[in-house]
Amino acid sequence: MVRELACRKCKFVTVGKVCPICKSSDLSPDWSSSVLVVDPENSVVAKSLGIKEKGKYALKVT
Repeated sequence: MVRELACRKCKFVTVGKVCPICKSSDLSPDWSSSVLVVDPENSVVAKSLGIKEKGKYALKVT
């Protein structure tokens, strides 16, 4: 099974070694709870979290 990592900067969840959203390599395997953003322009949750790109985001990254 592929291990998902969360970016410590933007909290995007990825399986790569570099975040495709902010290009950071500061990723953590220690994250919990997630939100899936499908339409960031019309999502109240995405706006309140500052999310501008669709995808899976962690709510807590350590």
